[in-house]
Formats: sequence, C-alpha cells, structure tokens
Amino acid sequence: MGIFTRFKDIVSSNINAMLDKAEDPEKLIKLMIQEMEDTLVELKASCASTMATKSKIIRALDSVQYRVTDWENKARLAVSKGREDLAREALAEKRVFTEEADRLQKEIDQLDHIVEKYQSDIGQLEDKLANARKKHQMLIQRHTQAEKRYKAQSVLRKNDNSDAFARFDAFENRIERMEADADLVNAKSKPSLEDEFAKLEGDETLEKELAALKAEIENKSNEK
Repeated sequence: MGIFTRFKDIVSSNINAMLDKAEDPEKLIKLMIQEMEDTLVELKASCASTMATKSKIIRALDSVQYRVTDWENKARLAVSKGREDLAREALAEKRVFTEEADRLQKEIDQLDHIVEKYQSDIGQLEDKLANARKKHQMLIQRHTQAEKRYKAQSVLRKNDNSDAFARFDAFENRIERMEADADLVNAKSKPSLEDEFAKLEGDETLEKELAALKAEIENKSNEK
C-alpha cells in the first residue's frame, strides 16, 4: 500500500466506529497509532526530500539566470562595437538559457505545490494522531476503572450471600448468650434486696437470743 493510499485511508477513517466494532479496542487503536506514526514519518521524509530537490533546482536556476544576464551583457557589448554577428549569437545563447530558466522555474513552482500538499497532509495526520492518542489514554483509564470495579464487585458478591448473613446471625446470637450468662453470674453473686432485709431480720433475732442468754446467766449468778 502506498503512502498516499494509507494516508487517505487513515484520515477518512472513523476511529469511534472502528473501536465500537472491535473485539479488543485497545489493541486496535495501538495498531492504528503505529500505522499513523509510520505514515507520518514517511510523509515528513518525502516532504524533506522534495524540499531538498527544490533547493537544488533553485541553485541551478540561479546559475542559469546568471548565464542569461551574462549573454545579454555580451550582446550589448557586441552591438556597441558594431559586431551584430556576435550580438546575434549572444542573443541566441541567451534564449537557450532563458528557456532553461523558465523550465526550472516551472519545476520549482510544482515542487512548491507538492511541499504545501505534504505540509497540509502532515498537519491533518498529526491532528488525527493526537486524537487517537487521546482516545488510547481514555481507553487505558476506562480499562483501569473497569478492573477496579470488577474487583470491588467480586468482593461484594463473595460476601453478599445467605451464608454470610447466617454467620452474622449466629455470631450475634452467641454474643447475646454471653451477655445473658454474664447477667446470671452477676445475679448469683450479688444479694437481692429481699435477701438483705432477711439478713437484717435474722441478725436482730440473734441479738435478742444472745441478750436473753446473758440475762439468764446473770440471774443465776446473783441467786448464789
């Protein structure tokens, strides 16, 4: 495929449509970018070669135009000296170089047109390439985000099931049983309010019996 054929295909291509149809958009756009870069290199090389040719022809034109001027001056000199025969020959030579100068100028004009076309094509392709690189970067970002989302969803799916909820309920029930056991232990170790009053009543009875026993013993001692 020639450089201009590839250039036309690239510039006329609809990148978005091609990416939408591609099974692997990132791989496709990499190939497109590589093709654009290769074509751009060839266009710039061809443009540089054409400009070099133009410079060479310009130098040749300068040399020919010098010869045109030189033969014209010689014809003037011959006329001034009354040598019309030499003047005619000088003018004939001038005509040859004048025709050559015209030919070279036309060639230069054609090369100018070609260089302008190359530069225009290069500009279009650079714009297309910049757009493709931007889309490639966007695809990379989308791919990265998609991977992150996939990992996050995988974690959610792994944890979002009945077994997970069942384990959570079992754990909650276990905590509730532990709390109930703790309350029961506290209830056994700490006397209730009724127990406290019963103890007080028992202590008062004990004191009365002790007082009665002491009184009985004291009475017996007095009788003796």
